[in-house]
Amino acid sequence: MEIYIPNSAFLGNINGFLEKIDLSNPESLKITANQKWVSIHPLVLCLIGALGKNIQNKNIHCDTLLAPSAHYLKRMKLFDFIGVTPNIKNITEHEAVGRFIPLTQVKNSNDLDLFLKDLVPLLHFSDNKKHVQSIQHIFSELIRNVIEHSSSSNGAIVCSQYFKKSNKISIGVVDTGIGLKKSLQASYKVEDDKEAIRLALTPGVTGTTSRPGGTAQNAGFGLFLIKSIAFIGGDFFNIISGNQMYKLLQRKNASLKLNGNPFDDRHSMAQVPFWSGVAVGVDISLDKTIQFSSLLDQIYGFYSKEVKGQKKARYKKPKFK
Repeated sequence: MEIYIPNSAFLGNINGFLEKIDLSNPESLKITANQKWVSIHPLVLCLIGALGKNIQNKNIHCDTLLAPSAHYLKRMKLFDFIGVTPNIKNITEHEAVGRFIPLTQVKNSNDLDLFLKDLVPLLHFSDNKKHVQSIQHIFSELIRNVIEHSSSSNGAIVCSQYFKKSNKISIGVVDTGIGLKKSLQASYKVEDDKEAIRLALTPGVTGTTSRPGGTAQNAGFGLFLIKSIAFIGGDFFNIISGNQMYKLLQRKNASLKLNGNPFDDRHSMAQVPFWSGVAVGVDISLDKTIQFSSLLDQIYGFYSKEVKGQKKARYKKPKFK
């Protein structure tokens, strides 16, 4: 396999990075990069880390990285994660707390608890614990579903970064499991990867049951709520599974109506190199707008009832205004 790390690969322009991925010869991995500048989204880091995780160290080759920003890859633990030692000079280490979560493997509940704990300082919500818990809840559901239902031997691969200037957090969550189509086919008729993505982003749909609203343990709202948070903030949200990528585009109008059907949102679909599992990337603006705060309050109320398994609310869908 071959991966080229460009000068820029964030959610809005990730297509160029994906188009250059060569997944042939899965027993080896060659990593090259732009020699002047490297600036990439945590999702891209997770994708590279996931590809390199199952390859023997001796079969991974990384070119000498000359870009001044290449130390970012080192600080985010990419090379430690895949077991190689690149030729990068003048590395400056920074304190991670409140700035970033490097590439991390989440394979069990203890790993998940540590990730959710590390996520707190990046949110910069010290004055509102409910809002912190709201975001923790939705990522807990997403990652727990990966652990329990993706059949990925590597669990979930995650990382995150906080951008102070824009007051934004970017998160990537990737697995190399069975993918959305196969997972959802246990309960639904799913013909292709595009339909699988549509179902996965529809509130109340979960691969564990065809019952609307899911169950207390698998409510089927995690991806919908992550997309909704990005939508409210006017941010990007991307999900890849199989040969398809759904990208939530930035809004062009003032409407903040949340759509149950993800295809009713302003979005794009693109064919990408086949990804056997699921890859999710999201940007979350942390500016405390009325709409953002209201959504997080409603998410907190929903999970307080649904995820904790209160019988009377078990199959009640959340109502978003």
